[in-house]
Amino acid sequence: MTEHNADGAGEVSAEPGVEGRGAAADEYGGLGRVLVVIPTYNEADNIELIVGRVRAAVPVVDVLVVDDASPDGTGKLADALAAGDASVHVLHRSGKNGLGAAYLAGFDWAASREYDVVCEMDADGSHAPEQLPRLLDGLESADVVCGSRYVPGGSVRNWSPHRLLLSRGGNLYTRVALGMPLKDATGGYRAYRMPVLTKITTGWTPQQGYCFQIDLARRALAAGFQVVEVPITFADRERGESKMNGSFVREALWRVAVWGARDRARRVSRRFGRTD
Repeated sequence: MTEHNADGAGEVSAEPGVEGRGAAADEYGGLGRVLVVIPTYNEADNIELIVGRVRAAVPVVDVLVVDDASPDGTGKLADALAAGDASVHVLHRSGKNGLGAAYLAGFDWAASREYDVVCEMDADGSHAPEQLPRLLDGLESADVVCGSRYVPGGSVRNWSPHRLLLSRGGNLYTRVALGMPLKDATGGYRAYRMPVLTKITTGWTPQQGYCFQIDLARRALAAGFQVVEVPITFADRERGESKMNGSFVREALWRVAVWGARDRARRVSRRFGRTD
């Protein structure tokens, strides 16, 4: 199945006759129907391999590739995969509008088709599809499962000491500033029960960069959902170019500081009996 966006990078238009539960989807254990959302922009070197690995690792899940009009032909490759596999779907957006917006489009697509669980996964192979069952099994006793590089058993491969220090430092800063219990709040390998996404993304505008992952986690915790971490092995991409840059880091630092200040202000207001 292939769908196209006709109105803009941040909006989704569905083809006629595709609403409701997908006919090809099976169920994973007691969790119901699972969709893995894989956003892409210039991932022609990786998309066929990563989708194939997902389908081999957990054959009962569906895959949605959300392509932001990749000029390298990623979208066409994804279309070819979908043409040969009824469990692979493609959502074409008209331009590059950020990773968070791509995920939000995927979440909305999943909700309109009544999926029970939605997973986030990078297209570059840094998130091993073979570890997906670990995340899904964690949902048996939780509402959100985050694949974590920094809990016991988790690890990172092929990163420079500088990048590892930056990531660990950013997560420590996030824990202190927001009082979040997560060791890896910035990671993007996650599994959500659909009611969580419905609750925390209603009226939500995703941030640019990667701090939207922190925002989703803090929203889930604030709403009272059970969020747990399971260890994963994160491997840096071997093909293609990373989308990470300094502006993303600066945005995350600034937004976490703002969120932390607001949280502290609310706590002070409640302590002194104010509700505004």
